[in-house]
Amino acid sequence: MSVEFNHTIVWSRDSKASATFLADILNLEPPRKWGPFQVVATANGVNVDFMDAEEDIRKQHYAFLVSEAEFDQIFARLRERGLAYWADPGRTKKGEINRHDNGRGLYFEDPSGHLLEVMTRSYGSGGWNP
Repeated sequence: MSVEFNHTIVWSRDSKASATFLADILNLEPPRKWGPFQVVATANGVNVDFMDAEEDIRKQHYAFLVSEAEFDQIFARLRERGLAYWADPGRTKKGEINRHDNGRGLYFEDPSGHLLEVMTRSYGSGGWNP
């Protein structure tokens, strides 16, 4: 059997709001409720399961590989909403995108403060090495 990544749980202040935000920004199907989770499915069959947290949330990073056309659409939705974005995970290059591996990428925050990333090329695929 080959090993495949199936899902991850993302702790949130408001799982419905966070799941809806991700689905809207990435233009995915609306989240579906499954038990205590709000589930967002990606095209490669990996689910992002949002769950409410009662305690403090440790902020995480989640990256999504998208096409050039999808990047343009996501970028437009971020700008339409007036959301901050950065070219780097350290958030030092606000209002910029990166061009790693001859692609494009950017970072932005979800409603719970998790750092989300969209990129058009997998890191290292074009020879970029930080």
